[in-house]
Amino acid sequence: MNLPDQRLPKPSRERKRPSSLPIRQLLVITLLFSGYASYYFCRSDLSVAMPMLTDELRRTGMSANLAMVRLGGIVSFGVMAYAAGKFVLGGLGDLWGGRRSFLGGLSGALLFTLLFTLGGSLPVFTIAWVGNRLVQSMGWAGLVKVCSQWFSYKSYGTVIGILSLSFLIGDAVAREWMGWLIARGYGWRSLFYLAAIVSAVVLTANLLLLKESRMALGFSQPEVNPLNVFEKHSQTGGGIKALLTPLLQNRGFWIVCFLSLCTTIVRETFNTWTPTYLHKFFSYSDSAAASMSAVFPALGAVSVVIAGFAGDRLGVSGRSIVLFIGMLITATGLCFMTVLKPGTQGALPLILIGVVGLGLLGPYSYLAGALALDFGGKQGGATSSGLIDGVGYFGGIFAGDSVARLSVHYGWSGVFVTLAGVSAASAFAAGLLFVYQRSQLPQATVAQS
Repeated sequence: MNLPDQRLPKPSRERKRPSSLPIRQLLVITLLFSGYASYYFCRSDLSVAMPMLTDELRRTGMSANLAMVRLGGIVSFGVMAYAAGKFVLGGLGDLWGGRRSFLGGLSGALLFTLLFTLGGSLPVFTIAWVGNRLVQSMGWAGLVKVCSQWFSYKSYGTVIGILSLSFLIGDAVAREWMGWLIARGYGWRSLFYLAAIVSAVVLTANLLLLKESRMALGFSQPEVNPLNVFEKHSQTGGGIKALLTPLLQNRGFWIVCFLSLCTTIVRETFNTWTPTYLHKFFSYSDSAAASMSAVFPALGAVSVVIAGFAGDRLGVSGRSIVLFIGMLITATGLCFMTVLKPGTQGALPLILIGVVGLGLLGPYSYLAGALALDFGGKQGGATSSGLIDGVGYFGGIFAGDSVARLSVHYGWSGVFVTLAGVSAASAFAAGLLFVYQRSQLPQATVAQS
């Protein structure tokens, strides 16, 4: 029995002209890019609205610190749902198709974002946010699966690098736009309405134009990485076991999962708490803090471009080298952030936040993207991506309630000391990945010859 993803629609008898394939691929990239960027409108809204939600809870009689901890708990529950969804729902892309997963996640995010606006209490906020993060867990794995059906493994790094910019640019644009709304007196509900409108427009375009695979349109199958883990396993079985076994038996895959765990803790902390940190620690207004928090994903976008370019040109071990250097830069920036004083004005806080984004987000984009496809190929790309991301987001649970409690009891310096240690552990793991990849290099050379 073949694996489910091999049961693809039969190509038309009339083969498409090869010259038209790049045009169709460009359309796929555009649709996936805009689609995943709109996911982040439905994710950044809570982070940007956090100071206003804290104030709203204070008006009900809750203390500021308790409100912060309660909202941090909602963030943690959301990340927990996202992580669980990566394991349970991420692999659906390999079973029922990447397009269905990608569009299903976006549809659900739109509906739960609207549900959030109906709430004024913690129970409704919690249900809406947990539901939002759960359905969003299908999105990236679905995107990766679609890419495996449209692009050769020789262009994974470039294509996934471009698409990784979507969540950084989407995050940055969403924060800027939402900051603009706050500055003009709009309340937190307006931020969620904006996210819903953007998602609805992009969802419609994807429903009309995005196709599951290039084979369905009569193009030839894309080349798959001959070193993916499924090449060494018999494909006489089907279902979940046939997708999981080759991945879980690979040592390099587990190292990448650990890297995902560590880097997601740092990333989710900055995604969630940067506006609150700038508002509480440096006394910036709500609107200024929202806009300035965009420096993290904005410089992260630069990092993705640099990391993608460098990793492709440094050979088989290129991505592990970039991961090692990037996490050292991240740890250094976090160490400097521990000595900032409350009320510090000027460019230094933003520069250090930017340094962390520059060191972290490029290497992070490798993990559930190009590396996931290298391990999983066409057959297990969505499963590989879901597992890597899922492990990461279980670590990201720390970014909600635990970071809130750390900041209340030990101050923001305590948060950044902890994150610096996590980043140093990531650098060590990247070194181990480099050693593992070098040990596999002779076999890789033989397999490719």
